[in-house]
Amino acid sequence: MVQVNIATLKNHLSRHLAHVKQGGEIVVVDRDTPVARIIPFGPAADAIPGAKARPDDWAVQRLAELERQGLVTRGDAADVASWVKRSRPVTLPKGSPSAVALLLEERRKSTR
Repeated sequence: MVQVNIATLKNHLSRHLAHVKQGGEIVVVDRDTPVARIIPFGPAADAIPGAKARPDDWAVQRLAELERQGLVTRGDAADVASWVKRSRPVTLPKGSPSAVALLLEERRKSTR
């Protein structure tokens, strides 16, 4: 991770953005106090010749980052499959209105 002060970032913005585009990170400091972090917006497809970025790569990378930070944990596929088998959808009693019918009724009652 590169640290750069604000003046240097302004003077060499293209060079620093190229570094970020290749997957690097930059910490922007103001008098040795970190004020911002610049990270790649999406996958660094340019770092691998011929690689194409998939539209969902950013989500995969974001989840991986959250996992590294300890904010989320990935589920186990076998546990999820067994939960799906145990948990069946709720069935409404016969003659019950649908969710759409209830929503339309609420909208009709609304005073807005």
